[in-house]
Amino acid sequence: MALAVCLLFDRRTDRLLRALWDRLEDLGVPTLKSHTHGRHVPHLSLSVLREWDRDEVTKAVRPLLAAQRPELYFDALGTFRRGRAWLAPAVGSEVLRLQEDVVSAVTGTGADLHRHYLPGRWVPHCTLAPRVPLVALPVLTAAVYDVLPLEATADRAALVDSGTGEVWPL
Repeated sequence: MALAVCLLFDRRTDRLLRALWDRLEDLGVPTLKSHTHGRHVPHLSLSVLREWDRDEVTKAVRPLLAAQRPELYFDALGTFRRGRAWLAPAVGSEVLRLQEDVVSAVTGTGADLHRHYLPGRWVPHCTLAPRVPLVALPVLTAAVYDVLPLEATADRAALVDSGTGEVWPL
């Protein structure tokens, strides 16, 4: 179980990403739609915490995220070890600074940050499918490149508990 500080997308982008999840599911590629509790939302995580005090994290990050509306441009597909497939956004310096500020704020509360979210190690991504077998990559790739490029707006932020799917808007 982990707590993520996430950017969430505007309605249009959310709808397009959920439609992509649906298409992949129809093609036999399990996505976040059907993963674990089935309550996942399209998002871009700025930090992921392994231990935390939610009230303290909320107080620390809310002022940083209140007025943010970053524009993102997705035009690539990536994978991490163990088959996690994701959309890769081009991000500007303002998003990198925001991620660094969020990490500083959450670690300042005593929260335990996952090592992949350390500034300089963080790879911005929007997860599509958590466990894609190699044989399914051509199917996933074809479906993804049918919808890319995608211009997106992250118009709000939230804390998301990956274990339960619970979302706390910021």
